[in-house]
Amino acid sequence: MLVICIMIFGMELFNMARVLFWTSAKLSTLNNRIYFTLYCSLFVIAALYLILSFLLRGGHQRAELALQYSAAALMLIWHVCINIYDLTRSASAEIGIYYTAILGLSIFILMPAWYALVLFLSGWGLFIGLAGPLLSSGDQINITFTTIVSLAVALTNRHHYATVISQRMEINKMNEQLKEIAQRDALTGLLNKASFQRCVEPYLITQGAALLIFDMDNFKAVNDHHGHPCGDYVLKEFALRLEDVFPDAWALSRIGGDEFAAMIHAADEEDLLTAVRALIHSTSQITWHGQNIGASCSVGCCRASDSGGSYEQFYSKADSALYKAKEQGKNQVCLSPLS
Repeated sequence: MLVICIMIFGMELFNMARVLFWTSAKLSTLNNRIYFTLYCSLFVIAALYLILSFLLRGGHQRAELALQYSAAALMLIWHVCINIYDLTRSASAEIGIYYTAILGLSIFILMPAWYALVLFLSGWGLFIGLAGPLLSSGDQINITFTTIVSLAVALTNRHHYATVISQRMEINKMNEQLKEIAQRDALTGLLNKASFQRCVEPYLITQGAALLIFDMDNFKAVNDHHGHPCGDYVLKEFALRLEDVFPDAWALSRIGGDEFAAMIHAADEEDLLTAVRALIHSTSQITWHGQNIGASCSVGCCRASDSGGSYEQFYSKADSALYKAKEQGKNQVCLSPLS
């Protein structure tokens, strides 16, 4: 519609200047005044459309569409009127103005099928009804044929646009899925290490923020004695238990082979330790084909009691606490405050 308005501004400014400055009669004759009024009216329609579309920008889509369809209808009526006036002045006048209008609208304005049908058939009926006696049978056939072609072009454009939009939506959906896959661990569905770090960055300065690192104890022995399918099962089960114990975690991740991490808000230190111990106990209940395989995990925690810190500070403290838990016999939790 913007393209049509720009074209209208250029053409009608030229036509108004032609009447005012390049004709000897200027506005002294009724004919020139009628043409000048018609030129001004189309200019005003285009200007009002641009102003109102700017005011409605970002508002209700239905209002914007109603404005566009109303402006298109007014422009078509204007072209019908000026072409009929040309014919009343001279029976040999061209009907190219009408052709230009309906073809231009069909090409430049995207419209639903029902509106295109109503618009073009109404324009055709109005033109034939008012100018029919002034037209030859050949002109009437040409007008009818051009209207049908314009309607076909409008419907084809609509179908093409719908197809393009559908394809774009499908591509966007696939891109989102690929993005999600790139951020997730394929086995457990938790965030991978890089995504986890990006996700927790905004929370590091929060008072009470806590980073927890979990490491499965003797996991190599599980793989050696029960096989890798069992090892994969244990990792997936641990991830599920991690989500159950920390449903409100800011982020959960599998950061390595048998290492996991969680970033949570821990307002109370004792509540944090209680939750971690519950996870340790739940891990010990993992079975494989009905047999308890003795799964266990060690946990290192770093909790910020006041203003938080950097990711590296959190991770270093939590990793040190995890190492301490391992040294003290595994299957337990150690806490290292972030000072």
